[in-house]
Amino acid sequence: MTEFTTRPEILGTYGVVTSTHWIASAVGMRILEIGGNAFDAAVATGFTLQVLEPHLNGPGGDMPALIYSAKTGKVQVICGQGPAPARATIDHYKAEGIDMIPGNGLLATVIPGAFDGWMLMLRDYGQLSLRDVLEPAIHYAEHGHPTLARVSATIAELGEFFRTEWPTSYETWLPGGTAPAPQSLFRNPALAETWKRILREAEAREGREAQIEAARDAFYRGFVAETIDGYLRETEVMDGSGARHKGVLSADDMAGWRATIEDPVTHDYHGWTVAKTGAWGQGPVLLQSLAILQGMDIAAMDPCGPDFVHSVVEAMKLAYADREIYYGDPAHAEVPLDILLSASYNAERRSAITDRAALDLNPGVVPGFEDQRALTLAMLERVSGIGAVYEPTMAHLSEKKGDTVHIDVIDREGNMVSVTPSGGWLQSSPIVPGLGFCLNSRAQMFWLEEGLPTSLAPGRRPRTTLTPSIALHEGRPALAFGTPGGDQQDQWQLSFFLRHVHHRENLQAAIDMPLFHTSHFPGSFHPRTREPGGVTIEANFAPAVLDDLRARGHRLTVADPWSIGRLTAAKRNADGLLRAAATPRLMQAYAVGR
Repeated sequence: MTEFTTRPEILGTYGVVTSTHWIASAVGMRILEIGGNAFDAAVATGFTLQVLEPHLNGPGGDMPALIYSAKTGKVQVICGQGPAPARATIDHYKAEGIDMIPGNGLLATVIPGAFDGWMLMLRDYGQLSLRDVLEPAIHYAEHGHPTLARVSATIAELGEFFRTEWPTSYETWLPGGTAPAPQSLFRNPALAETWKRILREAEAREGREAQIEAARDAFYRGFVAETIDGYLRETEVMDGSGARHKGVLSADDMAGWRATIEDPVTHDYHGWTVAKTGAWGQGPVLLQSLAILQGMDIAAMDPCGPDFVHSVVEAMKLAYADREIYYGDPAHAEVPLDILLSASYNAERRSAITDRAALDLNPGVVPGFEDQRALTLAMLERVSGIGAVYEPTMAHLSEKKGDTVHIDVIDREGNMVSVTPSGGWLQSSPIVPGLGFCLNSRAQMFWLEEGLPTSLAPGRRPRTTLTPSIALHEGRPALAFGTPGGDQQDQWQLSFFLRHVHHRENLQAAIDMPLFHTSHFPGSFHPRTREPGGVTIEANFAPAVLDDLRARGHRLTVADPWSIGRLTAAKRNADGLLRAAATPRLMQAYAVGR
């Protein structure tokens, strides 16, 4: 019997691409059609999304990727997450009158990592030229693309602020003094020229790899870095602190940094092995949630019933509480992931789950980390306020918060990419004159408190929320999936994955099922608030389910139907059949393939 879904699950054998914008997905498919592989398609899709969804990502942002190469037979992580600049010290920020890093402006900027991450993917795993993957984005920046209604609303809401405080953004996003109307053609000629100049400098060299290296040099050690440096040296702008500040990023910071390739962190669950980034991202919370849920009979639960929601929410509360205490850049802090993902530790964590909603933040105790736990809890008690935590792209909340996009690609050779680009959105900081893009605000993930794994420090990666996923089934790379949504990314992915593994074969059916998330723990974004026991849940759930959850003590915020999450997913069966799906929510994401 065929399940009803909002859209068909895409099936094929040649290749599939799914992303958070229909044009970007079509661009990725075109790259596959002209002979590119999954990595080429992901790069072209990613650059195109910077043009199409500028309120969610941009060239000055970041991009962690999970990849599987059929040639190497390995799942790996590409870390396109830049670290804090050399002058980003706690003393400097406190001298600026800052006690919490604002969510926008120049002080919130770390080294932009997206461009180098994409170039590393293209050089080492792709096979097409730099021109092949950049030309679609250049076309849409130069000749125009239909403006999303949410982009139009975001620009209109910020128009007066841009005019008075960020004039370079005003010139870019409100040409002629007017925000672009929904579905009108919008152009960013300065951004198109930036990419064309990078191409010109790259193509002055002979050979594919030499051209990609020249592009990296142009961005991080050439005219792009020099332009950013010159702007930041002279510019002081208003930010979320209510005061004007200069940034701390310099050309020297950019020149000394490169994206890296790392091994993933993994966890086995019911015949599946899920791969995530290290603890410099939040990805291991999904793995720990699975470890906690491993001792429960999830398969016996109604995937839209109160037992499922309660069990998943309570497991996530525990895993995210541990994130707050123990996660950070492993190159700068010891992170006890071996313990946090162990069966014995999570059996103890599981025993904390009752039939009532927990209202306290309850991190586990790891031997040797007792002082760190106490210090972090005391700091959170002092600075983390109580209030709803936003998930920026959802239709029922503010347009003014930035967020993220997502891409999943699988080609006919079995290469896989799951990547979650973000940062550098139009709300984050002013446009850098002459470049057509702005910088990121990822430094807001740091705390201005000494002695924590997430304390601000030069060279340290912020604990990002960006968390793409690849899963192997019985040892075979099978599934790429992810979503935008800040702290909610792993929450929505967890529900999708559990429903797919235990209840649904059809990717689209699993994505279409109603979603929920908890705001129980402190958010990663300014102002870092939490809502003890809070659960945001779609009204698609049956009223009896909502009543049952309230009776268990969950503090529900019922969102409009079809208003939470932007999941996409792609899958390769053992026989080579490819599948793909994308959420109908917000009516932007699309899966394509043949």
